[in-house]
Amino acid sequence: MQAIEYRSTRDISLNGLLSLYKANGWSAADKPDLLRKALLNSETLISAWDVETLVGLGNAISDGHLVVYYPHLLVLPEYHGRGIGSEIMQRLKQHYSGFHQHMLVAEAAAVEFYERTGFVRAGKTVPMWIYSGDDH
Repeated sequence: MQAIEYRSTRDISLNGLLSLYKANGWSAADKPDLLRKALLNSETLISAWDVETLVGLGNAISDGHLVVYYPHLLVLPEYHGRGIGSEIMQRLKQHYSGFHQHMLVAEAAAVEFYERTGFVRAGKTVPMWIYSGDDH
């Protein structure tokens, strides 16, 4: 089995992105140009590769000093359970170590995963949004 390679490159094809997002049922795939622009404008973008196949991706947006938000973490379903998502999250958290606040919104099914990577529920806060997708 080939080892997964992690990259900070922004040289990711639109087809690779769409395959990853569609495989996970994310509605952002319905807006391909905006998705690519959003990811390329992220402060940090970590991708996981099996040779030349994009198998995972995580990004961060930040004020650069105190707060970082992790909006996307995806792994191709056939690669789940191999530690790829954990490694991407570890690399993102390492990049922002020392920041006052690391934030994300977790789907109910992903809460345990994020707890294993060091996140805790945010007290009595309630996530709120204006969202144009229908996949959550």
